[in-house]
Amino acid sequence: MLQLNVIELLKQKKKSKYWLFNQLNSIKPMSYTNFNKLILNKTQSIKYANIELLCNILECTPNDIFKDVK
Repeated sequence: MLQLNVIELLKQKKKSKYWLFNQLNSIKPMSYTNFNKLILNKTQSIKYANIELLCNILECTPNDIFKDVK
């Protein structure tokens, strides 16, 4: 199963979830509840546009954002 690895990326970059939420929200308004579900892998799907936004903000590739959990 694939999961988002955003929390680890934030730790590596010494950034907070709040920082990421503000960055995302300035580009594409999103409720904090939906953001939290997305980041904590509590959602069943993710839009390509959201993956692209995360990659741009975190300056990484989709390969960095996802991890394979077996």
